[in-house]
Amino acid sequence: MSVDDSRPIWIQLVDTFSHNIVTEKWPAGSKIPSVRELALDAGVNPNTIQRALAQLDNEGLTTTERTQGRFVTTDLQTIAHKRSELAGQATSQHVTTMANLGLSIDEAIELIRERWNASATHEGS
Repeated sequence: MSVDDSRPIWIQLVDTFSHNIVTEKWPAGSKIPSVRELALDAGVNPNTIQRALAQLDNEGLTTTERTQGRFVTTDLQTIAHKRSELAGQATSQHVTTMANLGLSIDEAIELIRERWNASATHEGS
């Protein structure tokens, strides 16, 4: 994980873990790696991981089974809502960047279309 010094690490972990859930790297209903494993992988203190996971619990993306560990929610509507939220944030950032570069909406859409098609071509290879 690359660290952005302008944002708290635990918030960056929430973003990473949310991304893992909405992209199904951690599928609905799956067991999440232990706090210890996640801390070792990320190179952070287990308390930082615990804080990020508590936030996911608060958002309804994860649930804790006292003796079995933590699991991704099986509520697909909650996951879809989070996916939409993350996509909206990324879109807002992109729109701001494109507007600041002086691109018109048509130019920005064409650029997205070109990149989208190029990405799809590479994925199909």
